[in-house]
Amino acid sequence: MIKPVLQFAAVGLVGVILWKVAAGLLLPLFFLLFKVALIVALVMAAVWFFRKDRGKADTPPASS
Repeated sequence: MIKPVLQFAAVGLVGVILWKVAAGLLLPLFFLLFKVALIVALVMAAVWFFRKDRGKADTPPASS
């Protein structure tokens, strides 16, 4: 009777330790990747915006 309880407690303890290690290592990595993706998206949006604006300036005005 005591062996299943101790085994369950050991599995729970290992799970808590793994959760703490994953939170300490993977969460900062996730936020670093999120920040890099945000910066890349902002740069791509700026390039798209200025390239679109430049394309309108290069077209000659329509004559009526």
